[in-house]
Amino acid sequence: MAAKGKAKASAQPLERRREFSAGGVVWRRKPRTRALEIVMVKPAGKDAWTLPKGLVEEGESLVQAAARETREETGLEVVPGERVGDISYVYSWHDTPGGPLVRIFKRVYYFLMEPTGGALSAHDEEIDEARWFQIDEALERASYKGDREIIAKARRMLGA
Repeated sequence: MAAKGKAKASAQPLERRREFSAGGVVWRRKPRTRALEIVMVKPAGKDAWTLPKGLVEEGESLVQAAARETREETGLEVVPGERVGDISYVYSWHDTPGGPLVRIFKRVYYFLMEPTGGALSAHDEEIDEARWFQIDEALERASYKGDREIIAKARRMLGA
């Protein structure tokens, strides 16, 4: 009889990877009311609202990646500002159908971003929708705890 808790001898070892991503908290104040708004995105095929982010490419700095990914996912031209903070999480997936399970240890760095042009309708195909939310509604709509933490920190930094 096999001992409890021991892996089967035929089990494949779990591959582990580290990933680094960067993204933005795009913000503006409404002209008349001065109410703070931020942009959130709804990734294609998902029922989730999140902050724009993506992988840091080779040769890019964190802030360069954050600005590029924010531009691609929101359709807005942005100027990066102060670093808001970072979040870490772990997830698992298969690189190929039926392939071995891969455990990903991910860290995402976020920066404040001010829009200078562009249009939310110009986002890339990875995103179903990009939209402005009043900051309190963004906190309620954010699908992930880490995003809510970053939004709350950005709100404090922006004095809202």
